[in-house]
Amino acid sequence: QVQLVESGGGLVQAGGSLRLSCAASGRTFSNYAMHWFRRPPGKEREFVAGITSSGGDTDYADSVKGRFTISRDNAKNMVYLQMNSLKPEDTAVYYCAAHNVLGMRDPRRYVYWGQGTQVTVSS
Repeated sequence: QVQLVESGGGLVQAGGSLRLSCAASGRTFSNYAMHWFRRPPGKEREFVAGITSSGGDTDYADSVKGRFTISRDNAKNMVYLQMNSLKPEDTAVYYCAAHNVLGMRDPRRYVYWGQGTQVTVSS
């Protein structure tokens, strides 16, 4: 099993940056590809980014390519999402999730989720 706890959300102006963190517990963390999803207000949960278990490959939603960067530190059981050039449409609750397959975009296929962290981007 993997337990996930997100942090780092907050209120930021458009054009600003935030770094989200996801702390994982469980001995099998390094076996999983890790992902970030988000749920904008009034919308369904959507895929944002993913990274393989080794960190050697990444996958991004088109809406965040070039602005967001996912990374992980297996020694610390941590996953990060660096978000730059933030836009009001990035406002959402951001979730960390674990899956065996990189880039699995259907949230119903995931078992392990964090509780989420709110990101609000003001215009």
